[in-house]
Parts: sequence; structure tokens; C-alpha cells
Amino acid sequence: MPEHGTRQPSSRIPSFVQHRNRLTEGQQRAWDEWWTVYGGDVTDAVRAQAFDAAAAFGRPAPLILEIGSGSGETTAAMAAAEPGVNLLAVEVYEPGLARLLLLMRENGSENLRMLRGDAVELLEHAITPASLAGVRVYFPDPWPKRRHHKRRLVQPEFAALVASRLADGATLHLATDWEEYALQMRDVCDAEPLLRRAPGTGEDGWYPRPAFRPLTKFEQRAEAEGRPVHDLLYTRGSP
Repeated sequence: MPEHGTRQPSSRIPSFVQHRNRLTEGQQRAWDEWWTVYGGDVTDAVRAQAFDAAAAFGRPAPLILEIGSGSGETTAAMAAAEPGVNLLAVEVYEPGLARLLLLMRENGSENLRMLRGDAVELLEHAITPASLAGVRVYFPDPWPKRRHHKRRLVQPEFAALVASRLADGATLHLATDWEEYALQMRDVCDAEPLLRRAPGTGEDGWYPRPAFRPLTKFEQRAEAEGRPVHDLLYTRGSP
């Protein structure tokens, strides 16, 4: 794994596809007014070889990274419920980031910042080892076709990278409604030497759905369609 701040060529297959984005009128207004205050680009953090959390948030506080904030409902709700943490959301989908801007302004949250781009690039080149209080990955693209499984985010290299950026006792929280992907996540994280199943995890590896993760319409629809959601919670320990 490359050292923090060292840029090396990567053959990694991205876990996302970048689409052309169109913002609604309200999203565009939010973007024009607030993006430069609360948002930025992963490429700028990578170029600087560091994400300066204290400067971005204007205060020191435990830093939690959310990878793939989607349309923003969960992220905004969790930021409002956790004023004592700094929550950094990384997403490639601009309409989702613009909606998150709208939601955070409605909630009055000041503990949320956003970066547009590839979260793995950020972790590799701009996040200091052992600096994160938590990483959250909720409902990543399952890439269901077998030939696309190599595009899935949660692979052994990703688990090792995340574990290296977590502080001792910090958590990695995963959730998916795709059971086969949940099994892969469990196997990958179980095999990472720095990760331990969190207390309260069942013998099957699933963690009871925590109250602090808001129930979204997407999750309700998944369960109604017979796709139960699996949560996995791991803590960073010693090898």
C-alpha cells in the first residue's frame, strides 16, 4: 500500500460510473450559494497531500467519513443527530451533493462537509493513518452481475486501506440490501487483521440494525421487495 501522501499509478477499477449530471433549479441555487462554503473536490485534497479537517470544519472533533452519501437524507439526519462529530461525505453524484446542501441548511447543521470525487483516492493520498473515528459505507453499488463483481468497493485492498486510516477503537459500518454482497463484505472484513467484529454482532456476522442509522424510503422498499438489509460493524484493533 502506498504511503500517505505518495502518489503512485493505480490499476484499480473504479467502483462507480460517472454520469452527466443535471441539477434542478433549487439544487443549482444551493450549489451556487453554498458549495464553496461546505464542499470541495477530492482532487484538491490529493494535490495538497492532506485533508485538513480542522481547517475545513473550523474546529477539532472526531472525524467520520461517509463514502457514497447518495441523495443525502441519511447523511443530513446523522449530521443533525451527532453535533459533536465532524462528518465528511464523499460522493461523485452532483445532484445528491446539491440535495445534501439543501438538507443541511434546512437542519441548520454546521458539522458536515462534502467532497466530490473518489473516496479511495482520498483515503490513499489525503487521509492520515489512524486519524478517522469512523467510516460508513451504506448501500454501495452491488454490481450484481458476476462479471462486474471486480468493481465492487468492498474488496480486501479496500478493507486494509480503511483499517489503516481508522484510529484504535474506531469503527467501520457497512450496510447493504444485497445478500450476496453482504456475505462478501463479511468475509473480506473478517479476513482483515486490523478489524474485529464489534461487540453485539451475531454469530452469523450481522450486527442488529442500529437506531442511529436512519430508516430510509430506499431501505423500506428493499425490505418490502424481500431484500432484507444486513448491517456489519467492525472496530479497529491490534494485529
